[in-house]
Amino acid sequence: MATSAVSDNLKRKQPRTRGYWSDLAVRVWNQRLLYLMLLLPFAYFFLFRFYPMAGNVIAFKKFHLAKGLMGSPWVGFDHFRALFSDSMFMRALWNTVDIALLRLLITFPAPILLALFLNEVNHMVYKRFVQTVVYVPHFLSWVIYAAILYIVLSPANGLINAVLAQMGFEKIAFFQKPELFQPLVILSAVLKETGWAAIIYLATISTIDPTLYEAAVMDGANRWKLMRHITLPGLSLTIATLLLLQIGYFLNVGFEQIFVMQNSIVLTTGDIIETYMYRVGIQRARFDITTAAGLFNGVVGLVMVVGADRIAKRMGLPGIF
Repeated sequence: MATSAVSDNLKRKQPRTRGYWSDLAVRVWNQRLLYLMLLLPFAYFFLFRFYPMAGNVIAFKKFHLAKGLMGSPWVGFDHFRALFSDSMFMRALWNTVDIALLRLLITFPAPILLALFLNEVNHMVYKRFVQTVVYVPHFLSWVIYAAILYIVLSPANGLINAVLAQMGFEKIAFFQKPELFQPLVILSAVLKETGWAAIIYLATISTIDPTLYEAAVMDGANRWKLMRHITLPGLSLTIATLLLLQIGYFLNVGFEQIFVMQNSIVLTTGDIIETYMYRVGIQRARFDITTAAGLFNGVVGLVMVVGADRIAKRMGLPGIF
């Protein structure tokens, strides 16, 4: 009798265990304010990111506005076959790849180099002045920036052509030469965005342990070796992450910039997938063809970022998945 009474008493003292869902509900209620803060971001991503993805089904239908999405007939992969048999789309695709490679080889390393060189400047007033000057172009829209480029590069009275004329060279119509359009796009992107993109690298450099520099100086390292063996390795994780993100947007080379700088003369080298989608989809109301092109663009970006992530992990670098 005594033993049973003791066991009953112990059972009463043990805490009652809740089920999984009841325990989850209690934890959610205890953190209800934090979850409430997540409602707005979740609503944004659902309405403007996930819900519109349902419209990709248009790429597999012969879309009619009168019939709507559900009433339009299925055509399978006909739009994709039409795209890859269209010489204008293939021209836009190769132009996009060319500009994307130039951005990857020139535009991406530019802020890294700027951050490394700014980090070597010891005069703080001069350093802040340079940072301010290189940051300012980012806050100009591409419409304003392109207008400034048109004025500066004008063959009639532009500053660059005036200097060329004074030096005895012929004036150059920069915006009327297809072979100069892609270099002009890359150069203008470097001048406009390099300063702003360097901020994250400068922030990363500021987190590097200063005792590493002190120890290296005591071992006889000069400033070049400090940059090479301490600063660059300290930036490696940031560079790898941003490179993976850049690869994910490989075929998105900047619609706004190219659209405002583009004209009919330079279409042979300046037409890209996004401007092709604008002309065909918006101006000609071929929403099905445009959706197919956009879906192809997105799939290529997904495949490239997943592949780059796997390669980075095999090389011992952290991925993004």
